[in-house]
Amino acid sequence: MNDNIRVESSHVNQAPPQEEQVLPTPKEIFSYLNEFVIGQEHAKKVLSVAIYNHYRRIEVNLSEEKRLSGVSKMDKTNVLLLGPTGTGKTLLAQSVAECLKVPMTICDCTSLTQAGYVGEDVESIVAKLLIASDFNLEKCQKGIVFLDEVDKISMRSKETSVRDVSGEGVQQALLKLLEGTLVTIPERLIPSRKLRSDPVQVDTTNILFIASGAFGGIEKIVRSRKIKKTIGFGSVVSGEDAALNDKKTSFQDQLKINDKFLRDIDAEDLVNFGIIPEFVGRMPVAVPLMSLDREALVTILTKPKNSIIAQYKYLFELDECKLTFTDDSLNAIADLAIQKRTGARGLRSILEMTLTDVMFDVPGSDICEVVVTRESVEGKSPPIQKLREKQSEVVSQQAVTV
Repeated sequence: MNDNIRVESSHVNQAPPQEEQVLPTPKEIFSYLNEFVIGQEHAKKVLSVAIYNHYRRIEVNLSEEKRLSGVSKMDKTNVLLLGPTGTGKTLLAQSVAECLKVPMTICDCTSLTQAGYVGEDVESIVAKLLIASDFNLEKCQKGIVFLDEVDKISMRSKETSVRDVSGEGVQQALLKLLEGTLVTIPERLIPSRKLRSDPVQVDTTNILFIASGAFGGIEKIVRSRKIKKTIGFGSVVSGEDAALNDKKTSFQDQLKINDKFLRDIDAEDLVNFGIIPEFVGRMPVAVPLMSLDREALVTILTKPKNSIIAQYKYLFELDECKLTFTDDSLNAIADLAIQKRTGARGLRSILEMTLTDVMFDVPGSDICEVVVTRESVEGKSPPIQKLREKQSEVVSQQAVTV
């Protein structure tokens, strides 16, 4: 089995089977996501509505109320999340998995190939969802599949004569799954011996697919499309275009300009990037995630539940040591992450580089407090270390006072 396809199965079968699960409202889902994901208000709102409507749609399709309303069938709406790396796309899916009591699997599309070639077939996605549902077929057919790194299966250039088995071939294979079809799970993908004797068929009609990807460079496609409409005599160059061509423009200002282009993305831009039109048509909702500025990165460091700073502080408390960060140090960490262009993903690596020597010295020592400053983050000086008073010195001081 390929480890690149990760399964979020801790939430499965948490509630007693006899109790009917209550579907949270979009506001409740949005409120839960706010505890873990900073910013991206529009993306969280769209995702909350999509998940709520998905399960409402299943309830209506399985009931007889639709006959009275004149609606024969309600189609599902798959969602596409796109934006720079480190903006919270995967974290959104992981937080949703913890919020809902439904099976969910996160699939890395980079490991998928067309059937008959070395790699994972698309059927392995449904197999992982079946495992996440504890082999409960009914739950599996109402689950959620998160397709991560979907931009990595974009089409190759048409000039190459090599068969594109990991790009367009995978997109073609995913079409039926996105639309809804019966998938027969191969025996080799089922680890349980009890089920290997009988073939397992899963209907993907009621499975919600959420795709995500960085789509690096797509803002240039949007920009070129918009510039074509203004080419000619008397055309005016926009301030954004002039700023992008100016070498004096800072990287953070360039990110803000690119965010403006991402807001104007449409189906034509996705097709020009390398996603086939049939795949784009099955992802009717495209939600761009904006890049993170310094204020957002500092908030990510400190505010969310299970924040990175809280994790490191607790790690030091296990060795009876207090960890303190100055305001300037937090700003320096955020600035360094922006310079490295890694977004929120780069925050932990920066902290590891800053605290490695201290984490080596603290266990078993007399260090009672460590203060991280801007200079220590920038590598100009080590973090400040404070030693605890030895017990013998305290006793001697008490004797002198007596």
